[in-house]
Formats: sequence, C-alpha cells, structure tokens
Amino acid sequence: MEREILAPIDKNTASQLRAGDMVYISGTIYTARDAAHKRMDEALQRGDDLPIDMEGNLIYYMGPSPAREGRPIGSAGPTTASRMDKYAPRLLDLGLGGMIGKGKRSRAVIDAIIRNGSVYMAAIGGAGALLSKAIVESEVVAYDDLGTEAIRKLKVERFPAIVVIDCQGNNLYEYAIREFNNEEV
Repeated sequence: MEREILAPIDKNTASQLRAGDMVYISGTIYTARDAAHKRMDEALQRGDDLPIDMEGNLIYYMGPSPAREGRPIGSAGPTTASRMDKYAPRLLDLGLGGMIGKGKRSRAVIDAIIRNGSVYMAAIGGAGALLSKAIVESEVVAYDDLGTEAIRKLKVERFPAIVVIDCQGNNLYEYAIREFNNEEV
C-alpha cells in the first residue's frame, strides 16, 4: 500500500504502517550515522541531554556528499543500518519514532521497535542523487566537527521509503525470502 506520512511520526500513524508499505515522508527528519550515534550514547552515559529530541522523530542513517550550487544537499543515499544497532534500542526507548537506512536489523532492535511501537524503513541504496531531490532544506544542528556525519535537520517533501519492520515486528526481508522460496508467509 502507498501512504503519505508526516514527520515527526505519531504512534497512531506508526501503528497503521505495515511491512511492505511504500511511504512518502514529508516534514522534518534528522540524519545521524556511526560517529553521531556514538556521541549521543556518550552524552546519555554522562547524563547529558541529547542535541535533538527523540520523541516521534525519524533518524535517517545518511551522510551526504557536498551540495551542488543551488541545492540544499548533495547525494543523500542511506547507509547500512546495522552499524547503529548497538545504539538504536536506547534511542527507541527514549521515544524515537523510527529509522531509515538500508539492510537488516538485529533482534535487539526489532524487539525495541515492537516494544515502542516504532518503525524501520529502507531507502533505496544507490539512489542518493534521486533521494536528494526530496530534501528541500538541510541544516547542521549538532556535532559540526564530524563533517558529513554531523546531525542534520532535513525538511523533506515526499521522501520515498519502504517499511521493512513494522511495529508488530513483521519483517519485509523475511517475507521476501519466504515468498521467493515459495514458503507460506
């Protein structure tokens, strides 16, 4: 099913998404990759506040290339989500509404998605130039010294993604394998 959703995402919207749904996201999302996640984890260990509120927000695992003239951002393809797996459950428990990346997630992340009524979506790898067209504004909001791994606030319009793991734990990757092998889904 195709769906238009707004970011930040509320629990009601997340609860209606199903693995395999094609979504078009409009609103505000944030970027963060390995180094930013490590810094946020260190801040939480010290008892410090995070640079962004997790409640309902979507984090896109992406580090952009430099923006061309007249564009807010360069190529903006997803990075491998499993690299953030050791940090994601804690952020989900703090209210993170969902994540966008590519690839599989660990059991701990899937359990946290279910526990918190969140969602994991995939953006199409290798399509960074195309994905950047859905980004209309980009602003570094934390960890500027990390360069492309800084946390950015993005305004997006109809950013395309596919729900991979829904809030019930249904996993598109598992379904696709079973369907390919002609097993009962």
